[in-house]
Amino acid sequence: MTVSAEDTIANRISRVLAERIITGALEPGSKLRQDHIAEEFGTSHVPVREAFRRLEAQGLAVSEARRGVRVASFSLAEVQEVALMRSVLEGLALRMAAPHLTPFLLDRAEAVAQACDAATGIEEWDEANRAFHKLLLSPCNMPRLLAEIDNLHAAGSRFLFATSRAGWTPRVDTDHRAILDHLRQGKVDQAVIALERHVKRIGEKPVHYASGKTGAAFALEG
Repeated sequence: MTVSAEDTIANRISRVLAERIITGALEPGSKLRQDHIAEEFGTSHVPVREAFRRLEAQGLAVSEARRGVRVASFSLAEVQEVALMRSVLEGLALRMAAPHLTPFLLDRAEAVAQACDAATGIEEWDEANRAFHKLLLSPCNMPRLLAEIDNLHAAGSRFLFATSRAGWTPRVDTDHRAILDHLRQGKVDQAVIALERHVKRIGEKPVHYASGKTGAAFALEG
């Protein structure tokens, strides 16, 4: 399949905007101005509109009649929805991946879990945490399932970065160790239960936006 130049530009725009949204550089509710974005990337409105559609599909933006496209806000209910979806989908992925998790892969996951515990900042922790889950789930060999899990992780990262404005506290994640211990012992059911519980952990912190607004932010902690 040939990828058009416009599609390539749309990919780049959606990646850049997604990063800004996830890290909080673009606040919830802020307007995504088509003209300004087209000018920034030196392109027409066509790839910008396609980029907006991709952000909407990821749950990072919403289109409102007569108001244009805005960065999606999020509530406790939305965080809970992502947590529940992750719990169900990651539980399925781990169950399918378990027969293919070699001692080598589990050792790599152990090293990444240690990197999580040693993280000195939110970005470092998030990267290591996502790598831990990916190592355990990728051997399921179900691309559509993994793609949906990736989207949910992106949403979870966004919630997490929103709470990081209240400060970062290093943490030791005992759930990671429990999941690995169960897998090493061949206790797949227990590993799945531990993972499902792990990804449903939600924390709350006060958040102060650059605009001066304050509010409560909820985040997935697994």
